[in-house]
Amino acid sequence: MPLKMLKFRPGINREGTSLTNEGGWFDGDKVRFRSGYPQKLGGWTADVGTAVNTGTNLMPTTGDFWGVCRSLWNWVTLTAYNLLGVGTNLKFYIQNGVGGNYHDVTPLRFTTAAGAVTFAATNGSPTITVTNAGHGAQAGDFVTFSGALTLGGNITAAILNREYRVASVISSSQYTITATVNANASDTGNGGANVVAAYQITTGSDIYTVSVGWGSGGWGGVTTGYPSTGWGAAAPGGVGIGTQLRLWSQANYGENLVINPRGGAIYYWVVNDPPTIFNRAQILSNANTNTQVSTGGVTAQWWLTDAYCPTVCNFVMVSDVSRFLLAFGCNDIGSTTLDPMLIRWSDQENLLVWYPNLATNQAGSIRLSHGSEIIAALQARQEILVWTNAALYSLQYLGPPYVWGAQLLADNISIASPNVAVAVNNVVYWMGVDKFYMYSGRVETLPCAVRQYVYQDINLDQQYQFFGGTNEGFSEVWWFYCSSGSSVIDRYVIYNHLDQIWYYGALARTAWCDSPLRTYPMATDYNNQVVYHELGVDDGSVNPPVAFSSYIQSSDFDIEEGNSYGFVYRMIPDVTFDGSTSNMPSINMTMLPRNNPGSAYTTTNNNPAVTSAQNYVGATSYTVQQFTEIIYVRARGRQLALRVASTEAGVQWQLGAPRLDIRSDGRR
Repeated sequence: MPLKMLKFRPGINREGTSLTNEGGWFDGDKVRFRSGYPQKLGGWTADVGTAVNTGTNLMPTTGDFWGVCRSLWNWVTLTAYNLLGVGTNLKFYIQNGVGGNYHDVTPLRFTTAAGAVTFAATNGSPTITVTNAGHGAQAGDFVTFSGALTLGGNITAAILNREYRVASVISSSQYTITATVNANASDTGNGGANVVAAYQITTGSDIYTVSVGWGSGGWGGVTTGYPSTGWGAAAPGGVGIGTQLRLWSQANYGENLVINPRGGAIYYWVVNDPPTIFNRAQILSNANTNTQVSTGGVTAQWWLTDAYCPTVCNFVMVSDVSRFLLAFGCNDIGSTTLDPMLIRWSDQENLLVWYPNLATNQAGSIRLSHGSEIIAALQARQEILVWTNAALYSLQYLGPPYVWGAQLLADNISIASPNVAVAVNNVVYWMGVDKFYMYSGRVETLPCAVRQYVYQDINLDQQYQFFGGTNEGFSEVWWFYCSSGSSVIDRYVIYNHLDQIWYYGALARTAWCDSPLRTYPMATDYNNQVVYHELGVDDGSVNPPVAFSSYIQSSDFDIEEGNSYGFVYRMIPDVTFDGSTSNMPSINMTMLPRNNPGSAYTTTNNNPAVTSAQNYVGATSYTVQQFTEIIYVRARGRQLALRVASTEAGVQWQLGAPRLDIRSDGRR
């Protein structure tokens, strides 16, 4: 009998049974398809940047920055400085160059007057009680003190005059911080009459949480993510309170940066050229009289917006058409309440003017009607796409007097989160709550060969964590999501838009940015660091790098015609190891025979001359190296599946078309 060549269709298909997908692939992890053949994903390498320690800022306890990153934005200044905006649930950073430092530019919520803050220390304890009426802080917030004197003996001014995290909140006028040393004397002094506290904006959550019942939140009146309430009072909003994730939106206004924490104010960060000084982002408000070093190093009065700039919004964007700053889901003029369906925009080429006046500017607003909340917006070709929780709109520039107009593109659709829409080659793809979509002039369901696999094991309670991104070097769109048993991101699914195929796997990431300005796609992980994908062949998020496992398994295929059993006794592998850094790269190939679709895969009888390891349902895997010519196996059954896996460091592989030597083995 001639050798049987195994050539499987590219992509993974989980929409039917393993046998009905004969001739295809059924399962895999950390494997992609290139030219139709499976290969191991490229590795990743950690960025070597660290948070800047100015002597007043806390250093992260782990990783390169504080908090879980949910937003990455890369741009280059007019003088070619390569900057990266990093928005976490605790802070906002700007990284200066690949491997550069992370500069804390988190906006301030407010700064006290001198003398408004006093300290109290207890002998033998590092806990300091801070008294500041109406501080508005919650546990985990950051505050920086200045002007303090020595307290409690050895708690010196140098120790006090720095950044701290709020350890606990006692009341609306008191909270605690933890010093780096123990006090050697009790002291209820004020720490000096010139003490000033600068409070950074309130920190956000790293997961979505729901509280219920009376007094939900920190019992005693402080509710995380919400204004303080009285002792034991009901939390704001009553039963079923959801604590929103800290999600940031970012957009360039020229070489400067507009940022917005979802549900918060709009802030503006001005780059210094060259960027040697990284001042904090400033709120866009007519009440802000702060100063900032401007281009050329000249100190100038901070720009003042008019009195109608939105004070709260869910998402910001700068349009490619005539540079309007748009706020999605924001408060209307004359109101402080967020309207989740309202879109407002500033004057053309002027983010300081928000009051509509047809005679002098193009500021304005529009309210969408389908749905109850704007979820996401994305700049596409000649339009801005806006998703509500029930519809998709096209927002287009019309010019005066209407300025911007909205057209309904599709109703009764869904989108999983603010960050799952991805634009590629004038086509927009996004992840819904029960299927995938695409828009290329009309809205369509995106055919998905792994839809059942994804949506039967997904945690939609955490859907706002989900995000997408491109990996254009491989014509891929990636979506990251939480499996049903996880409250953090642990899975990914990939659509190859060139070959129109799908594959998936397990990987923990929190944000993604595929920027041509930095050569490799960037992502962040739960170790609070940026990693560059497709760089290396191993997991370089740790030092030294370690191997990560990858595998792919075919669907069942018949090895003999009719009712006869087949017997496989040798295999000729076809594998390349191009790109490997190991001197002796290898993979494991496993034969998985079974008699009927409902039966378990059976144990293969290995040739005693072959070194093997048991690693899958009792089946024997065979080591294949670069110059392995033939493998002698013993596999008997009606159907067979092929599994290819690698677990060693320094290995990159691509599977070709292995061949099997099969003979008929009766009809028992």
